[in-house]
Amino acid sequence: LGGGFLPLCLALLGAVSIGLSKSGLSGSATLSVVLMAQAFGAKQSVGLVLPMLIAADLMGYWINRHGGSWRPVWSMAPPAMLGVVVGWISLDQIDNSSARIVIGWLILGLLGFKLVLDWKRQELLALTEHGGFAWSMGFTAGVTTMLANAAGPVMTVYLLSKRLEKKEHIGVFVRFFLFINLFKVPFSANLGIINARSLSTNLVLLPAVIAGILLGWQILKRIPQKSFEWLLFVLTLFAAAWLIAS
Repeated sequence: LGGGFLPLCLALLGAVSIGLSKSGLSGSATLSVVLMAQAFGAKQSVGLVLPMLIAADLMGYWINRHGGSWRPVWSMAPPAMLGVVVGWISLDQIDNSSARIVIGWLILGLLGFKLVLDWKRQELLALTEHGGFAWSMGFTAGVTTMLANAAGPVMTVYLLSKRLEKKEHIGVFVRFFLFINLFKVPFSANLGIINARSLSTNLVLLPAVIAGILLGWQILKRIPQKSFEWLLFVLTLFAAAWLIAS
């Protein structure tokens, strides 16, 4: 974490955002991507964040172990694994400056996707009955999670199509990301973006992830989730533009 006060603050905020996203405030996940990219560099941040995501996924799985099942995960697993491989190849071909631009535009695209989903939810859900929907969503989730740890909105659309109850929805969500994030580890290690230095940084930031989870539970009790999600949407929009422009 050497590099100044600002990178440290961004890293701590990013770690808290990871915890918030795993507590149920899913909109904070994209904000954490941008904050970590600013703190550590776009390409390196993808691997650095991964062990913290896995730690948070394990906590989320334990908390939600009685909700949902593994069955919906397996239908998305093969295309998601293929998407991870494609994302791994792509990430290996770009430098840090290009990665910042790619990740920034990817985040903006996912934010636009959220707007379309909120506006035309019923129409989009009608498309989910097509046989290739699970494969296309799984592949897209795999690519976006390998490139930027930003597959949350894609998985949300898939689960909405399943019309699951809230508890089951969250249970499947955490199971999928626990599986796919563990699958990504050897690919990130191969790229050199998980290493001894990044793991030591993870240990420093892990308490902030835990604090984010605890804070998220308190926020959900006191503030309407919709209001909080829109606040994060605006913050992420500015942060993604900052990532592209800087």
